[in-house]
Amino acid sequence: MPLRDTALMLKDARRHGYCIGAFNIENLNMARAVIEACEETGASAIIQTTYTTVNHAGAKVLSAMVRAMAEDTKADIALHLDHGNSVEVCQRGIDAAYTSVMIDGSKFDLDKNIEITKKVVELAHKKGISVEGEIGRVGGTEDGITSEVAYTDVDECTVFCQKSGVDFVAIGVGTAHGVYEGEPKINFERISQIKQSVPVPLVLHGASGLSDGILRECIKRGISKINFVTELRQAYTKGVLEALKSPEVYDPKIYQMFGRKEVKKIVIEKIKAITLC
Repeated sequence: MPLRDTALMLKDARRHGYCIGAFNIENLNMARAVIEACEETGASAIIQTTYTTVNHAGAKVLSAMVRAMAEDTKADIALHLDHGNSVEVCQRGIDAAYTSVMIDGSKFDLDKNIEITKKVVELAHKKGISVEGEIGRVGGTEDGITSEVAYTDVDECTVFCQKSGVDFVAIGVGTAHGVYEGEPKINFERISQIKQSVPVPLVLHGASGLSDGILRECIKRGISKINFVTELRQAYTKGVLEALKSPEVYDPKIYQMFGRKEVKKIVIEKIKAITLC
């Protein structure tokens, strides 16, 4: 099937109270793992690439690869640029026909965040591409960038969504990128408050390592999109390292297949966790 419109997928998820998993990939085998997991479970998914992955492989190459895979499956798949850190990076995703892009202006004050996000919205909407913004901050480290948790203010989020024109928004409620040290303290009530105050779907970043119970509670409170990154990278590496223990394994197709199987396993686990609400 052709790639799906990300915003339409998420609007339906918000309207009917369910959630769509968004899975970050680094290569062909990880993308194939996500699609195979969707085929096996009947779920929809958003395949994502960070801007560092785009820098490594090229937005147009990644887009063409995922688009070709999507056309050969009956699963509903969208393609999203995760954590675009500038208008220029987002423009690369737009030019490569991603179905949505994220502009992360959360490091700026509210006015600057609105300004930069609105610019990306204007560029993307001209091409029929939707935009994710972020208000508040998800903590932890991703792609070499470390930040502290900043809980999203309800009133600021309302103003941000109204003035920027974003199609969906990532909020800070206590999650963090990377590996958790100790039990994260998620502000579930803040999710509920924001859900009541803004009309767009809400996104949860930093979900790797969260228990199924926490994920399901977040969905019940109003989260429509949950991102998984670190656990997928760990799974792929685990599979490859396991294969390479054998000196007879030197063909990349073989050891990459081990990584692909491990990623598929995790994606299926996450799909089941977020769809059993």
